[in-house]
Amino acid sequence: MTTKIIIDATDGILGRIAGFAAKQSLLGKSVVIVNCNEVLITGDPRTTINAYKAKISRGGSAQKGPYFPKTPERIMKRTTRGMLSHKQGRGSDALKRVICYNSVPEEFKDAEKISMKRELKGKAIKLSKLSKEL
Repeated sequence: MTTKIIIDATDGILGRIAGFAAKQSLLGKSVVIVNCNEVLITGDPRTTINAYKAKISRGGSAQKGPYFPKTPERIMKRTTRGMLSHKQGRGSDALKRVICYNSVPEEFKDAEKISMKRELKGKAIKLSKLSKEL
């Protein structure tokens, strides 16, 4: 039985949560990230939205990809994937151990969670707002 880590991502920073989740999954632990729609991306909101729109439009045709997610939990998983060597066996197995949710499912309601909340010093945009803009 693998160890299960539950991360409450409310008001946490996207890159820090993704990096922590990637490292823990590489160590063989099962990682569950809840409240992905409350994650923050630091920086100017307009710049962030434009950067994500550019990333989406960079792809080829709709049939051939690359496919870029537009929902908060899929953006969280994609960011975590970027911190793993997902094309190799070890990274692919680690990515399968990461599960993301927009809210807290019933099975994890009373479980002990790791809070990744950080004090914000500048501008930021929530993942839920970003996904509405895309």
